[in-house]
Amino acid sequence: MNYLLIGLVGVLIIQFAVFFGPPYLPTFKAQRKLALDMLDLKPGQTFYDLGCGDGSLLIEASRRGLKAVGYELNPVLATVAWLRTMRHREKVRIVVGNFWKADLSDANGIFVFLAGRYMSKIDRLVTSQVENPIRLVSYGFSIPDRKADVKKGAMFLYQYGQLAPDTQSV
Repeated sequence: MNYLLIGLVGVLIIQFAVFFGPPYLPTFKAQRKLALDMLDLKPGQTFYDLGCGDGSLLIEASRRGLKAVGYELNPVLATVAWLRTMRHREKVRIVVGNFWKADLSDANGIFVFLAGRYMSKIDRLVTSQVENPIRLVSYGFSIPDRKADVKKGAMFLYQYGQLAPDTQSV
């Protein structure tokens, strides 16, 4: 009986974020690589993973020399991400909180893996906060009423602001 209760509590904790966004689903290695390749960020630039889950994408971003910031609402997953990224601590920061309230003004690139019903909202968030050129990659869902600059498989790349001509190649 105790195992059933522990399992039920565990499932509820993991799915906590479903009230604010989609539940945790991992992004596989090939998709992580593709997302970062599409963003085409240079070492030292700042990358945000909105809903970072277990921190896997943050680790890959750090290995590429990026400053990586991960937002995770679920405290259990945020703890997992924090533990997994400890040896990358100089380049990775985990924020336990609601990314809808995040300050994205220093971002050069953003990754999201959201349900379709949140895509217009993320577009409004990025548009309202970002003055500098920025790229956003969405996995799985496109932004309504906005044409993707590039689509590869289930990845959609969007560019906001004016990017310099030498940085527009993807």
